[in-house]
Amino acid sequence: MTTAWRVADVVAAHEETATARTIRLRIPGLTGHLAGQHVDVRLTAPDGYQAVRSYSIASASGAGGLAPDELELTVEELPDGEVSPYLVHGLTVGDQLEVRGPVGGWFVWRAGDAGPVQLIAGGSGVVPLMSMARAHAAATSAAPFRLLYSARTPMSVYYRDELTTLAAEAAPLRVDYVYTRQAPPEWPVAAGRLTAEALNALVLPAADSPAFYLCGSTPFVEAVSGWLVDAGHDPDRIRTERYGGIGGAQ
Repeated sequence: MTTAWRVADVVAAHEETATARTIRLRIPGLTGHLAGQHVDVRLTAPDGYQAVRSYSIASASGAGGLAPDELELTVEELPDGEVSPYLVHGLTVGDQLEVRGPVGGWFVWRAGDAGPVQLIAGGSGVVPLMSMARAHAAATSAAPFRLLYSARTPMSVYYRDELTTLAAEAAPLRVDYVYTRQAPPEWPVAAGRLTAEALNALVLPAADSPAFYLCGSTPFVEAVSGWLVDAGHDPDRIRTERYGGIGGAQ
């Protein structure tokens, strides 16, 4: 972990959804990061007031056309947020941000991990899991990879086109969607919250001893992790991260 604050340059940005934006940063001295890590972002107001938030890294180190000293964050606007509205709507290419990190060594996936992996995302919790999926594809890893993505509507899905592409890569990613408020036309399952029964039908079985990476809101993470344990999955194989709140990864 790098504990010093550094000044990062905003080199690119694009809209991910109506309320989320992906921002590419160039950070002097950065030599890469692990899939699943996050960085702290600090904003300072003219009167000296400072706000710090943590954001998960969406990119894979050195992949997708990024240099080793670059990374991408995908930020969801929080209605009452102090930092996210500026990052989503106010930040422009050429601006600078103070950043610290990358941070984290437990909620990470490494290319040398050969066992099967089940990613489970609730809403914007897909961001660190996307970093893992991208790293898996870049490494052409033989580890079986699956993603279960719970989203409100089709329009709220992050990275949809790329997820479709990753499913056809040499190291394929299987993606299953659950829509909680509105499903696409002719979708085989009615919109509704993820249930224990649906979860068990969509994730790798306990017999495969998969490693789980689960990220979302606190209620989502607590419910899903409990269902996994009830279904016979090893609690020690379930790694969780929760977003929301000051200092929490979003």
